[in-house]
Amino acid sequence: MVTLAQRFLTEAERQRIGEATRQAESLTSGEIVPMVVSASHDYPLAAIVGAAVIALPPALILTPFIAAPLWLGHHEMWIFLALFCLLALPAHVLVKRTPALKRWFLSADQVDEEVREAAVTAFFDEKLYRTRQENGILIFISVLEHRVWVLADSGINSRIGQDQWQEIVDHITAGIKQNRQGEAIGEAIGRVGAILQEHFPITTDDPNELHDLIIR
Repeated sequence: MVTLAQRFLTEAERQRIGEATRQAESLTSGEIVPMVVSASHDYPLAAIVGAAVIALPPALILTPFIAAPLWLGHHEMWIFLALFCLLALPAHVLVKRTPALKRWFLSADQVDEEVREAAVTAFFDEKLYRTRQENGILIFISVLEHRVWVLADSGINSRIGQDQWQEIVDHITAGIKQNRQGEAIGEAIGRVGAILQEHFPITTDDPNELHDLIIR
């Protein structure tokens, strides 16, 4: 099954991003790792809430039409509960499997927290903290949430302010909204390389320590 992350970039866009990373790293000893993931979390509560929101109105509307001919009186509640459950089960599956629908039931605070946590986890999983000059930087893109997070190692943070990385985030986010994500990511990597070059110029014995593009 093709994942959201795999659909996010075409093969040509992947090659463009890989080339942009190599080009940027040819100017600096910094290590730039763009990473695309399908989602930062499963968000099980979103599917539950979505199922309830979808199932409730039709259950309320249909209950009197079904119960009236049966003369159930106060027992109509059982008809409602049965209808609600019958409708909620497929609605739950629908929301869970439809990213665009699930997104409607995500809270902004939870999304920010989960994406940040996933970015930090990826930073350590991919060993960006182990570069020789502590100058690894992760460009983390979570497709479901439409979120971008830039996370730099301590060597970079001691010299470069967070406001410059926010500009990178804004540039990629705008590109994604315009359906030009490959181009925007490539441009952002070029900007990151230029920023790092000022503080971490290339050295003669600088190996490529990390991946040029990760898709999960």
